[in-house]
Amino acid sequence: MGRHVAGDIPELDQLVDDACAAIGAEVDALRIPRLAGVVLGGGYGRGEGGSVERKLSNDLDFFAVTGANEGDAATGPIAEALKPVSEKWTAKLGVDVDFAVKTPWRLKHDEERIMVQELVRGYFDVAGKKGGEMFAHISQRPAEAIPWMEAARLMMNRGMGMLFAMEGAEKRGAGFVARNINKCVLGVGDARLVARHAYAWRVEDRARALGDELYGSAVEWKFRPQAEPVCSWDAACGYWFKALEEISGSEGKCRNLRNAARWLVRRHSVGDLRTFGLDPVVRVLDGVARHLRSRRPPDDALMRDWTVFN
Repeated sequence: MGRHVAGDIPELDQLVDDACAAIGAEVDALRIPRLAGVVLGGGYGRGEGGSVERKLSNDLDFFAVTGANEGDAATGPIAEALKPVSEKWTAKLGVDVDFAVKTPWRLKHDEERIMVQELVRGYFDVAGKKGGEMFAHISQRPAEAIPWMEAARLMMNRGMGMLFAMEGAEKRGAGFVARNINKCVLGVGDARLVARHAYAWRVEDRARALGDELYGSAVEWKFRPQAEPVCSWDAACGYWFKALEEISGSEGKCRNLRNAARWLVRRHSVGDLRTFGLDPVVRVLDGVARHLRSRRPPDDALMRDWTVFN
């Protein structure tokens, strides 16, 4: 693995280094109030970024972290201030350059989530404070201890991606469809490993642990995307439903007033009575499954549920 890109492609590692240096200088020059620092996360932050014909192929996922005492109200202005930087470098690099703004409290609150654990294990300093200082309050959890709910969240998000891809290449574009099919296969495999308490932090280790040919092909596709998807939409959908059966044991079926209150407060409704009292992520996952079974695009209610609880 290289610093940023999977495989030995030093010129692309240097391209990411140079982009990060320039982006960091621009962010520092903005002197954004309440911003502590910025790091590059995602695949390129941990040396798992993809490439096609010696060009970057994945999004660059930057994480902007607020000051220690800031609340969620600080994230909106920071995101707005970073928007011109995002747009400029998206156009320049030919891949999406995104900034996710997080408070230290939110990162700690989400400490058990895969996204946070991967971030603190693999990032590249870009601007302001170093990641080692900004993430010092976050404990690194063993991969096998990732909670079952992360499997449900992966299934929910990858199922939504399949619903978006269901509209087909004519409406969404062939590249969009292929990417979401591949993300589905990867997310489904990861969910199965989480449910088995066998998750691993490196994707190659996950492929070995799962021993699944389709997942292994999706890993190769992730590193070197192709025009053709790793499998058909129908095959990926079948893979998703098979995994849903595998992970849907007793976990996630606990009904309680806390779950009901979370839904009521954030959605201002009772929702489907069949799933009342379940964890909101499980409730949204149930809605995603029903739409996939009937091949219905997501309606306004499902879109809102997913947006709120994602």
